[in-house]
Amino acid sequence: MLILASASPRRRELLTQAGFSFQVESISVKEDPRPGEDPIHRVKRLAREKAEAVFSAASKRHASKDPLLVLGADTVVVCDREIFNKPADDADAARMLRLLAGRTHQVVTGVCLISPLAVEVAAETTRVAMLTLSDEEILAYVATREPTDKAGAYAIQGHASRWIPRIVGCYFNVVGLPIALVNTMIESARRKLMLAKLPE
Repeated sequence: MLILASASPRRRELLTQAGFSFQVESISVKEDPRPGEDPIHRVKRLAREKAEAVFSAASKRHASKDPLLVLGADTVVVCDREIFNKPADDADAARMLRLLAGRTHQVVTGVCLISPLAVEVAAETTRVAMLTLSDEEILAYVATREPTDKAGAYAIQGHASRWIPRIVGCYFNVVGLPIALVNTMIESARRKLMLAKLPE
């Protein structure tokens, strides 16, 4: 049984579109940055902490014969070494968009898959170019509320798509989950579980 340890509707939609059967369960973890922590280490750590919290809770009541798999993820936007999480408010969203406009930034997602046999952690980075934006465009976009719960204050799959001329890397990573990487991790974990012939 696969559990997505995230409340993100984008991640849920991506897994569904890719044909995965799963349940959703999330537990809040502190996302405070650690001194000197680089973006890749940070998203991998948070993805693992989210997955571990859900795995610990779910394994206590898991009665299915199907081995438990828990997938955690965390995404940040990085520009000039500054990490952009979800905006605190409209002003913060506008600030982020002004800094991203006319430049190329990175979207980094950490993913963690926990099975009864192992903990696998990885990260995916995508480079995203954004067109120059006027202040009027930024404020109008913020007013749509689309940036509210998005890392970097924009949704590449939404209205902001008109401002993204090119990316280098995985598009789905920018939406919130690198599906090809996740699929590889899940298939690998399932093969290992079959070979281990865990008792039912």
